[in-house]
Amino acid sequence: MKPTKFLALLLIAALLAGCKKAETVTAPRSIDDMLPKQAQPKLPTIKIYLGAETLDAELALTPREEQTGMMFRTNVTDESAMLFVLQRAMHAPEGFWMTNCPVSLSAAYISPDGVIQEIHHLEKNDPTPVVAATDNIQFVLETSDGWFARHNVNTGMVIRTEKGSLAETFLQR
Repeated sequence: MKPTKFLALLLIAALLAGCKKAETVTAPRSIDDMLPKQAQPKLPTIKIYLGAETLDAELALTPREEQTGMMFRTNVTDESAMLFVLQRAMHAPEGFWMTNCPVSLSAAYISPDGVIQEIHHLEKNDPTPVVAATDNIQFVLETSDGWFARHNVNTGMVIRTEKGSLAETFLQR
């Protein structure tokens, strides 16, 4: 569910924070100590359009929202979706993984121009990153497992919002 390099950056930040006030801040014992321990509350949503299909997708905008994603959620339905707006483009060998995700998901890896480049199955509780075969992935849309196939949404399709393209909506801040 999250880029793997984020964990390394988070560990470095935690260690640097520990250097500021060693008497009150302790470094995590392992990467597992930094992982979320529960599902995050429902995030703000945005209406997205994928051909004839419409989804109200939760927005994972911050590094912590991105890291937590759909962890611990058991009520994923065909109406469930989360759009990850990555802080920087994802390049191989980065990918999304399913640690602490008790249900399998589908994920579309999307370029900055909003075109679906790849669609992947993400196996429940699998900590192995699903690496992008395509460089320059800026967005990831997670849905219930098999949603893209059931709704005839394929690679090459463009995702839009009420505000326009994904780039117009998120990248021109």
